[in-house]
Amino acid sequence: MTELLLTNEGAVRLAVFLGILIAMAALELAVPRRRIEIPRLIRWTNNLGVVVINTIVVRLTFPVVAVGLALMAQRNGWGLFNIVQLPGWVAILASVVILDFVIYLQHVVFHFVPALWRLHRMHHADQAIDVTTGLRFHPLEIVLSMGIKLAAVLALGPPAVAVLIFEVILNGTAMFNHSNIRLPAWLDRFLRLFLVTPDMHRVHHSVDRRETDSNFGFNLTWWDRLLGTYIAQPARGHDDMEIGIEQFRSLRDQWLDRMLIQPALGPASGPDPRDRTQQDGRNDNAQE
Repeated sequence: MTELLLTNEGAVRLAVFLGILIAMAALELAVPRRRIEIPRLIRWTNNLGVVVINTIVVRLTFPVVAVGLALMAQRNGWGLFNIVQLPGWVAILASVVILDFVIYLQHVVFHFVPALWRLHRMHHADQAIDVTTGLRFHPLEIVLSMGIKLAAVLALGPPAVAVLIFEVILNGTAMFNHSNIRLPAWLDRFLRLFLVTPDMHRVHHSVDRRETDSNFGFNLTWWDRLLGTYIAQPARGHDDMEIGIEQFRSLRDQWLDRMLIQPALGPASGPDPRDRTQQDGRNDNAQE
C-alpha cells in the first residue's frame, strides 16, 4: 500500500484535492453558514488563479519537494527518525503530528513578524470565506512555507508516506475549515476535540485583531488550546462578524493582479494594522 501511494503521489493528491473541493462547494450551496455578497465568479476565478501560479512557482523553485526529500533522507540516513529506530506506525503518526505543530508555529510567526504578515495578509484580505480561501496564499509565502517544510523534513527524517499523508490531510483540512458550511452544533463540538472546524477557523478571519491572532491551527486543535491562542466564538457572532482586514476593502482588491502586489502596497493603500500597533507603542513610550 505504501509503495502504491508513493508511486501514484500526483494522482492521489489531485483526486483528494478535487474530491474535497467539489464536496465542500456542494455543501456550501446546500447548507451555507453565511451569506456571501461578492459574486462567486469573481472570487473563485481569482482565488483559483493563485493556485495555478503557486503550483508553477513551486515546481520552478524547488528541484525536490517534501516527499522526494523524505525519500532522499531515508536513503542517506538523515534526520531523527532515520537515526532513532521506531515502529513504522509510530514514526508515521509522530511525523504527522510534529509537522502539524511546525505549520502551527509557522502560522503564528507569519502573523507577528511584520514583513511576513505583509505576505500572509493576502490570505486574510478575502472579504468572504469559503473553500477557495483555504487555497489563497501569496506565491512568496508558499515558497517560504515550502522551505520551512523541507527543513523540517530534513531534520525529522520522517517516512515518505507520512509526509504524503500529512500534505494531503493539510490540504484537505484547509479547504474544509475555510468552507462556508453550517455544521450541526453537536457535530462542531465533537470535531473540535481534535479537528479545526469551519466555525473555529472563521474566527481567525475576523477584522478584530484579537480574533485574527487566534485559532492558528489548520488541522489539529490541540496547539491553540495548549498554547492559549484558542477563541471559541467571535464576539459579534458568526452571522454578524466582519471578515477580512481593514486595509483592502474594495472589490478591485480581490482581483489576482492586486492580490499579487499587496505585499508592496503598505502605507500607500492605508496603514498596515501591525505598523499602526507598533506606532501606537512608540507614541505611548514617547508620552511616558
